[in-house]
Amino acid sequence: MAQTFLLEVATPDRLLVREQVSEADIPLENGYIGVRPGHAPLLGEVGTGDLMYLAQGRRRHMVVDGGWVEVLGDHVRVLVDRAARADEIDVARAEESLKRARSRLARPEAGLDVARALNTLKRAQARLDAASQK
Repeated sequence: MAQTFLLEVATPDRLLVREQVSEADIPLENGYIGVRPGHAPLLGEVGTGDLMYLAQGRRRHMVVDGGWVEVLGDHVRVLVDRAARADEIDVARAEESLKRARSRLARPEAGLDVARALNTLKRAQARLDAASQK
């Protein structure tokens, strides 16, 4: 059995990762999935969160948001709406976004789109989680 598999992570704008990895933990809409070499075929809906992968003995992190993951043999393809590597995340901006989302939810005004505010909160927290793993 192979010791690694090819992981590709892409958005509509760019390819962020294309390398051989020994494991990946990918956020799905209903929790995380751990992928290792030889994983069963799978198609899943990617949620918002910290995608971790292990390449050449080193853990790497990125935040992903919305899309699909396809696991086929020795190839895992993650196609998402938005993604950023941990070292690309503007921590101050993510902290401000988290603060604004919490404030909106704590004191909701008429017409507040609660689902949107919760998604903003979740994305900001995921960015901070990934950035803290640099």
